[in-house]
Order: sequence, then structure tokens, then C-alpha cells
Amino acid sequence: MRRLIVLIADLVGLLIIIGAAQQYFPSLFSGSSFNIASPSNQKVKVVTEESVTINIVKQYGPSVVTVSGTGTQQQPSSSFNFGFPPFFDFNPGEPSQPDISPSPDQNQTQAIGSGFIVSSNGTLVTNKHVVADTTMTYQVITSDGKKYSVKNIYRDPLNDVAILKIDPSQNPSKKLVPLTLGDSSNLQVGQYVIAIGTALGEFRNTVTTGVISGLGRGITAGSPYEGSVEQLNNVIQTDAAINPGNSGGPLFNSSGQVIGVNTAVSQNGQNIGFAIPINVIKDSLQNSLQNGGEIKRPFLGVSYTMMSKSLAVLNNLPEGAYVQDIQQGSPADSAGMQQGDVITNIDGEAINDNDTLQDVIAKKKIGQTITITVYRNNSTQDLKATLVAAPQQ
Repeated sequence: MRRLIVLIADLVGLLIIIGAAQQYFPSLFSGSSFNIASPSNQKVKVVTEESVTINIVKQYGPSVVTVSGTGTQQQPSSSFNFGFPPFFDFNPGEPSQPDISPSPDQNQTQAIGSGFIVSSNGTLVTNKHVVADTTMTYQVITSDGKKYSVKNIYRDPLNDVAILKIDPSQNPSKKLVPLTLGDSSNLQVGQYVIAIGTALGEFRNTVTTGVISGLGRGITAGSPYEGSVEQLNNVIQTDAAINPGNSGGPLFNSSGQVIGVNTAVSQNGQNIGFAIPINVIKDSLQNSLQNGGEIKRPFLGVSYTMMSKSLAVLNNLPEGAYVQDIQQGSPADSAGMQQGDVITNIDGEAINDNDTLQDVIAKKKIGQTITITVYRNNSTQDLKATLVAAPQQ
């Protein structure tokens, strides 16, 4: 009898110990090292990378369009030998244009890039290099196949941005839904992003995903003259695939806001793409609104390379913008600027990596006379130049 009482007491003690362990150490009895929530009437919404992508594509994908062109355009080929021009290559440190090679049939309509709707009245955004050929006629094709003729194109002389105008009444049953433009000033490296565009000029609404790999990048691509697309500063680097045909398409954050416009890809590496920050696009849209559609920018007319402190020391030159070439008849030419000058100041503001020549000129006004301090032949001198409107490309 005494043994039975002792056995019962031991069993009771063991049950007490197990109960306490379940209360304070539930993971030991869950069969998993993860915390498991107790069942309740509370609704739990599981948000995953997959669901975010699916929701954005469904909700915002229809506002992404294909830009096609008809004409006698000579077709650039990229370093990957794709036979149409939406692929915008770049070479760090040196201006470049895509190689030009003739096409056997140059008078047919073909998809050449992407774009997206920014207003219900028929305003869209794409890259300037997508619609660079002024001899071609362009049209916009929505994801469901509706076609619109492009009535007007306003090209930004400073950035790789173009604003397209279409007439919504061409398809009265179709509602144009604008995308929400985000804020690119508070982006973070590692942030999840989604790119949508017409890959290879054939596959509409192709979706690629990735992260922001870097911010504040500078790449050289396009026209060699300042005021055009010779230097893309402060661009977003991403590993989301930017395929031929994606140029001009939106780069979304996980909230479905457009944070950039896909524009360039490295021809020397893999998964290295670039997008213009959306705040640049918003500035272009505002400029266009203020000037009746046309985008007007102040223009000096030089091709230059920024001389960092270290590079300046190596070359026994001051920090600033090293002038490589001068456009004939430009304000710089009229001011007497010479090849090999180093622009160190404009109106007393130092030119350096943080405030490039393009940045400083962009803050000036058309018609404004500026004082340019240049270093030439071991001495400095001041030149006067009156800025004009940048020529439309």
C-alpha cells in the first residue's frame, strides 16, 4: 500500500513538471523550432514576396504599355546582338551609342520599348531613347491589345525621359488608369523591387523581380553633349532583369508605387540594371506642364569628365569638370571656353563629385548669364556665358 501511494505521488509530480514545461517551454512539444500561434477567431494575413508580386501585377500591370514604331529607323544592336533598339547599353566612364546596323526591312511596325500611364487624360512616360528617332511614327499598345496613336512626344534634353500624349477617345470603352508615382529620395539598398515591361519587344507585361543593389550610381550612355543623355547621375542599380524591351517600363516597390523607370543595363556583367529615379520623372512632368508640353532645360554645351580629388592630384589639376569637347555655336563656345579647361566654379559654387557641372547648370535659368571660373595654363580666369534652352533631341 505504501509503495502504491509513493508511485501515485511520483506520477502526480511528473505531471506537474510536464505541465510547467509545456507552459514555459512550448517549443519542446511543438515538433518545430518555430513559434506556433494558438488557434483563435483572429484573421491572419500572410504576406509573402510571392503574394506581393502577384497583387502588383494584377492591379498595376494593365497600366504598363508597349511602345511601337513604324518607319525607316536603323536598328541598333546591343552587345547581346538583339536586333532592335530598346536595349540601352552603357560603358562606365565613356560616352557610347548603340552600334547601328541596317535592317533588311526597316519599314515595318515593331515593338521597341515600354511605357506606363501617368494620367487618365492620355499622358504616358517612357525613355527618350525609345522614341529618339523623330522620323518614325509611334503608337502605344495596352496589355489587352488596345492601340493608340502617339499625338505628341516631349523629350527631356537633360534626362533619358520622354512624355507621350495619346487620345483616350480612340478607345472610348477603355479606361486609362494611372500609376502612383512614389518617392525615390528614401529608397534603401536591399529593398524589394518589381520590373514590368515588354521583354524582347514581344512578350508584354513580362515580370522580373529583385532588389535595389545600389543607389546614387553614375553611368555614361547616350549623346556626348551636356544637356542630353551623356551622363545619368544618381540612378538606381537593381538586379531585377532589365531585358531588351523593358526600357521605359516602371520599377515598382512592394507597395505598388513607381520608384524608377528602367533605362540601362551593363554589357559587361550580369544582373546589373539601372533605373532613373522617379523624382527625376516628376520634375520632367512638372517642367512639361509649366511649358505647355515642351521640356525646357538650360544648356551650356560642353562634354566633360568630372575630376575627383584623387584624379586631380594625379594629373596636377584642380578638382572640377575637365572639358573634353565644346559644341560649336553653344554658350560655352561663345564664352571662349577651350578644350582642356577645368571648370572649377560657376557663380562661386564649386564643381565637384557632389555637385557636378550638370547638377549646377540644371539649377540655373534659360537666359541667365553665369560666371564660369576655369583653370587654364596654370592660372584661373572667369568667363561669361548666357545659357540657352537645350536643343531638343
